[in-house]
Amino acid sequence: MTDQDFYPGLTPGHLGAPVLEPEGRPPGAPRPRPDAPDPHRRRNGLACGLTALALIAVFGGIGLTGYTWFQGQRRPSVAADFRGPGSGSVQVSVPEGAGLAQIASALVRNNVVASSLAFTRAAKGSAAAAGRIQPGTYTLKQKMSAAAALAVLIDPANANGLTIPEGWRGYQVYAAIDKKLNLPDGTAQRIAKEQTADLGLPEFAGGAPEGYLFPATYSVTDGTTALDLLKQMVERAGKEFSRDDAEVVAQNLGQNVYGLVTVASMVQGEADNTEDMGKVARVIYNRLAKGMPLQLDSTINYALGRSTLNTSVTETRLDSPYNTYLHAGLPPTPISNPGRQAIMAALDPTPGDWLYFVTVKPGDTRFTDSFDVQQRNVAEFNANRAAKPGAPASATASASPSSASTP
Repeated sequence: MTDQDFYPGLTPGHLGAPVLEPEGRPPGAPRPRPDAPDPHRRRNGLACGLTALALIAVFGGIGLTGYTWFQGQRRPSVAADFRGPGSGSVQVSVPEGAGLAQIASALVRNNVVASSLAFTRAAKGSAAAAGRIQPGTYTLKQKMSAAAALAVLIDPANANGLTIPEGWRGYQVYAAIDKKLNLPDGTAQRIAKEQTADLGLPEFAGGAPEGYLFPATYSVTDGTTALDLLKQMVERAGKEFSRDDAEVVAQNLGQNVYGLVTVASMVQGEADNTEDMGKVARVIYNRLAKGMPLQLDSTINYALGRSTLNTSVTETRLDSPYNTYLHAGLPPTPISNPGRQAIMAALDPTPGDWLYFVTVKPGDTRFTDSFDVQQRNVAEFNANRAAKPGAPASATASASPSSASTP
């Protein structure tokens, strides 16, 4: 029987086949000697070993260098900083909305602090500094330590700026500029009239700054002029009214951009709170779309140069293009200088069918599309006013505060 017969299916040399034993050798015959080593193979092995050691050394060095660099990166770098309170005097302006990096850059440019990093670290490490640096112009010294500069900036008393509140009218803005710059009364208004071309107003404003004296805080330095401040206000307003493709939005609302400015100014004067601004804007647009007079007391107040909650029937007959009880459509110019939220309400009014609104009491403005409901709301307002001791004569149902009141 052959090997194949004994191990069926397997042949010598195949995986799993039995190992073939060598044929027997004669007794005393020498064992076969293994092949002699190849000297070339020995040299190749040595070279490989040396190469491996060299690679280990190279990569080990790279790893050590990288680790050392990484450790260095983890340690904060030393920020250049001056010592002490500094000397001399320099004015640095902080614009509204400036962040720490922007303020630090201005300080470095004026040689107040040695590095932006030193100042930002000082500010971030101070709980008192959080949100405390107000817009304005600060008088600082040069070569101050970052901590000393920060101490000046977080004190509101050191901020030399002019703040214009939302909804102020032009004459109020002019008076504030005169007072801030120690100018004779009427100077800013005269400059606005005589140098209208220098203000940067859009052509469609027709030279009227009202509506474009944007309410914000403006820096004032020793060299600031009334014209400087007026130009800054107009420039800022232009940026605000160019938001969100204002021209396209205006067309969709049946207005031009100047119309949006005017609507925003009325929203600013009529809304009892910011949450209601979008609804007030919608009432204005809805009434314009239906050809209804706006009948807003704020426009009569503007014509009369006053601010009041009461408008009499006689006043609703006032002969003025700003009397929106007599004249349909928008008044000829904006009636105040609106802030950002009023502008956004004019650009994006709240959806709704309202045609009337009245502020029955502070915090309670009611909107409706029903004239009968509006009349009841107006009656409630009048009752609330009459109940107050010393309150002026109440308004009639056809002329109520903060309202669009009749069809």
